Amino acid sequence: MSAVPAAAGRDRDASVRVPVRGLTVLYDAECALCSFVRDWLAGQPQLVPLELLPAGSEQAGRRFPGLDHGATLDEVTVVGDSGQVYRGAAAWIVVLWALREHRPLAHRLSTPAGARLARGAVLAAAKWRGGRWGGGAYRRGDGWSYDPRHGWTYDPPGCDGGACATG
Repeated sequence: MSAVPAAAGRDRDASVRVPVRGLTVLYDAECALCSFVRDWLAGQPQLVPLELLPAGSEQAGRRFPGLDHGATLDEVTVVGDSGQVYRGAAAWIVVLWALREHRPLAHRLSTPAGARLARGAVLAAAKWRGGRWGGGAYRRGDGWSYDPRHGWTYDPPGCDGGACATG
């Protein structure tokens, strides 16, 4: 984690507080779970505006040139409007903090005991995405794509430059 929410169990000096007026959530657009959460977040009343941006996209690269964009596909990353970077459990806590109906939960999760619970939830989601519990995040580069109306389809990748991988 690069940053921890302000309510992480200790009081910060008021002179170093930086207000958060907006958050950008970088999500894996190729992941069914991530896209579901994106849609859920978009429908929630927000106290702090959330911008939902595909991780690893050209726009994300332009907006945040200092980030490791490969890592943003593996671990949920949230960027505050003043440059704060939150990863993993801290990212989920700060996103919940931005939501009107879930801010009390974010405050509970920002305690030491709550942070362990938040970390467990993030690890469970990672296991689901990795296919251990049936989620599996298939990337278009592998030829897989998902359409909620038609399900999963496979279109093998093309042969760039005449060189094709053989099985």
